[in-house]
Amino acid sequence: MITINEQSSIRLELEKIIYFDPFHLSYSKHDADVIFITHSHYDHFSIEDILKVKREESIIVCPKDCIEEVSRFFPSNQIVGVAPQEEITVAGYSVSVVAAYNLDKPFHPALNNWVGYLFRDGNITYYIMGDTDRLPFMENLKVDYLFIPIGGKFTMDVSEAVALVNQMKPKVVIPIHYGTIVGKVDFGKEFQENIAPDIECQLLLFRQ
Repeated sequence: MITINEQSSIRLELEKIIYFDPFHLSYSKHDADVIFITHSHYDHFSIEDILKVKREESIIVCPKDCIEEVSRFFPSNQIVGVAPQEEITVAGYSVSVVAAYNLDKPFHPALNNWVGYLFRDGNITYYIMGDTDRLPFMENLKVDYLFIPIGGKFTMDVSEAVALVNQMKPKVVIPIHYGTIVGKVDFGKEFQENIAPDIECQLLLFRQ
């Protein structure tokens, strides 16, 4: 089961409970087996929301510029610091850490080593892109579920995201990162209407 809260706040209910960038949560479930953080901007790295899902055994995976902050709340053996092009195994899941950055915008510099995640559950691959522009390596990735930012300004806009999805051809695409801080709520519908008909689009943000 996949739940999208706001922005890029994703919850995967698999054999274990996995969160990505928890943000503006209305509940305190304390049920996370693993919490992944893509970068240190407040709408992706919210300690308040991390603490709502954290339990005693939770593992947190994050870029290295987040480690000092999370070490106030997690023991060192439950913190995994990552950078692009690393391969890790966490809680039994195989994860490829990939780059996420802007090409012609100042908000997410490549030098920051912020990330996206290719998260594998058996034969199913989930690609959580983070805040990024379209990067050359993405075009040839084969993924089942693609979580792609479409809000523009800080990331790809709708048209850029549509072009990338139509080339990547995931089985399912879920647009994120719109309607809260940047991008209109109806961007989701615009995106859905323009992707190829053989790609399933799920609008889980705002339950459209």
